[in-house]
Amino acid sequence: MVRRPAAVATALVLLIEAVGIVAINGILATFADGQNMSLAGLDPDAMVAGTWAMGIAFGLYLAGCAAVTLLAGVRDRAPGRAARILLISCAITHGVLAAVTVGLVGWDAFAFLMAVLGLIVLTLVAYGEERGAMAPPDGRDGRDGPPEGAEADAADAPANGAAPA
Repeated sequence: MVRRPAAVATALVLLIEAVGIVAINGILATFADGQNMSLAGLDPDAMVAGTWAMGIAFGLYLAGCAAVTLLAGVRDRAPGRAARILLISCAITHGVLAAVTVGLVGWDAFAFLMAVLGLIVLTLVAYGEERGAMAPPDGRDGRDGPPEGAEADAADAPANGAAPA
């Protein structure tokens, strides 16, 4: 099946992306510190601390998403409700970042973010509900009437209720 490889590949890509985000924010913080940059009169040290904090927070968020997908791949079980919400928020974040990135950075960054978005969605869909899990436990298929196969059993039984010979 494609579930396990997709989940593991998603985890690896998200982990690489987490390291990249922390590194990029570290570079930005170094430049802001070296040039004493400020934005609208903010303290330059606050800019550096905020850049580092944002990089670390977003890196941990992506690493958490990577851990969720890696656990799903290793266990070959669907993630729980909270983990699915985390992955859905990660997919939405990648979609919004891709839309912003295409104008600021270019099509290569857009393609990368869309590929990651596709991997996250593939993992979510691959570990979706099974077909059998949606059927009620009494054997009914959601329609009114007897369970499947009951019509054949009723046709084989005699009309007077006596046991067949």
